Amino acid sequence: MDNYTYDAIVVGSGISGGWAAKELTEKGLKVLMLERGENIEHITGYKTATKAPWEFPHRDAVIQAKIKDYPVLYKAGGLNESNIDFWVNETENPYTQVQPYNWRRGYHVGGRSLMWGRQSYRWSDYDFEANAKEGIAIDWPVRYKEIAPWYDHAEKFAGISGSLEGLPQLPDGQFQPPMEMNCVEKDVAARIKKQFGGKRAMIIGRTANITVPMHGRTNCQYRNKCILGCPFGGYFSTQSSTLPAAMATKNLTVRPWSIVTRVLYNKDTKKATGVEVLDAENNKTYTYNAKIIFLNASTFNSAWILMHSATDIWPEGLGSSSGQLGYNIMDHHVGGGASGIMEGYEDKYTFGRRANGIYIPRYRNIFGDRRDYLRGFGYQGGAGRETWSREIPEISIGADLKDALTEPGNWSMSIVSFGEVLPYRENRISINKQVKDKWGLNTLNVDIGLKENERKMEIDMEADAKEMLERSGMKHIKSFEQRKNIGAIHEMGSARMGHDPKTSVLNKWNQVWDAPNVFITDGSFMVSASCVNPSLTYMAFTARAADHAVSELKKMNI
Repeated sequence: MDNYTYDAIVVGSGISGGWAAKELTEKGLKVLMLERGENIEHITGYKTATKAPWEFPHRDAVIQAKIKDYPVLYKAGGLNESNIDFWVNETENPYTQVQPYNWRRGYHVGGRSLMWGRQSYRWSDYDFEANAKEGIAIDWPVRYKEIAPWYDHAEKFAGISGSLEGLPQLPDGQFQPPMEMNCVEKDVAARIKKQFGGKRAMIIGRTANITVPMHGRTNCQYRNKCILGCPFGGYFSTQSSTLPAAMATKNLTVRPWSIVTRVLYNKDTKKATGVEVLDAENNKTYTYNAKIIFLNASTFNSAWILMHSATDIWPEGLGSSSGQLGYNIMDHHVGGGASGIMEGYEDKYTFGRRANGIYIPRYRNIFGDRRDYLRGFGYQGGAGRETWSREIPEISIGADLKDALTEPGNWSMSIVSFGEVLPYRENRISINKQVKDKWGLNTLNVDIGLKENERKMEIDMEADAKEMLERSGMKHIKSFEQRKNIGAIHEMGSARMGHDPKTSVLNKWNQVWDAPNVFITDGSFMVSASCVNPSLTYMAFTARAADHAVSELKKMNI
């Protein structure tokens, strides 16, 4: 039988939800974690992680009968026979694209912590101060100095491998030994440093793949099958890291198949009392009570919950008194890049399948550089030998082709940019009452697009990539401009934090102004987007918010 009262409720079990559960339980609170999808157990739940490509009935290709249930993800790329069960069935969970936007979702215990790219970078004050200095949106209520200790805390537990570089725009952290760049990457990195007078750098990626065993996890095995779930625990996920820590306290209860439909609010005390849950299997409704609520359902879904909460007081939902709930949505835009061939290394080869690449940190609009757009971008990519899948135009068929493909191909390298998107108010989500999901619940309209600032940035994204590879001595360079729609997998905004309840949904501690015992620490709270992957920042802010929540609870302030 369910226990219906807890000290804290955590809604969602992805990267930030797992961290909330860990931090709160380790501080002695009895916590209920609610996940709208199925439970996936560590190791035994990764059903395809140890399979070879030829062991799949369709050789890892998605059959046509399945594509109809995943139209967005199939079009966006990344849907395979081996990982299809980790992604959301879009016919059961529809949303409306007012403008084209690829919303990638994982509704199961662990969420997208099982499928994420693992690139983990700190923000600097170039990021936290940008809005204020440029007069964009509102100011961040925190600065790097305040969040730095929490980055330390997150990195030490999650296990981030990386190199110490002393770059002011990309602060160093508490890193495990870095993975190694291969010979071509090292050559290109040295040439970029020389060619650009040290103003640009190429470093090994800072990744949540551990290189030293820790907390019962085995170091990365260089299989590069992370998106299937790692039975070694070689990368950070809820299953491999935060969930075992939380369960070890014996203070955590996990309830899968639990769709939170609203936060329950007491208008007299001006606090939340709990949440209402629709059981996804039996369609029954349950109520769970707690002193503290952490919403970590993901940027869009946390806003969806708020929009359906306390509507008798605020028609637009709990947290909407500022008029900002559901607005200021951001993501990164994957713009231009380039690829080329490096000659002179034909006697060299790579070792293993490194689950990481290189990173070129931002260099535009800092250090005296001024462009005709705001903010900047970084590049991710890597070098390697071409494989059997390459095309050999001179040999099109037969034994000669097969023999040629048994030999390694050229050394090629590719870099792709990730650019910052400004927090435009008109980029928003809203409730769609006409389109219902499998359970008869309202869905979302997603109305998000890029603007002139990002389009100007894309020109540099392509041109700079080509220039760097050319000046690094590469040949046969092909540049590309991917004038894609917004949407990498880093949705942010919808319930931004700030100094003033009139212009923000949350205060500097991630508390909802309208209900101070409700905390939101997924991507919802972000005030701007930076150009680096955001998950490490979610971890740091979650740990910080949990610490504050327990402190305030002890003081009887919430």
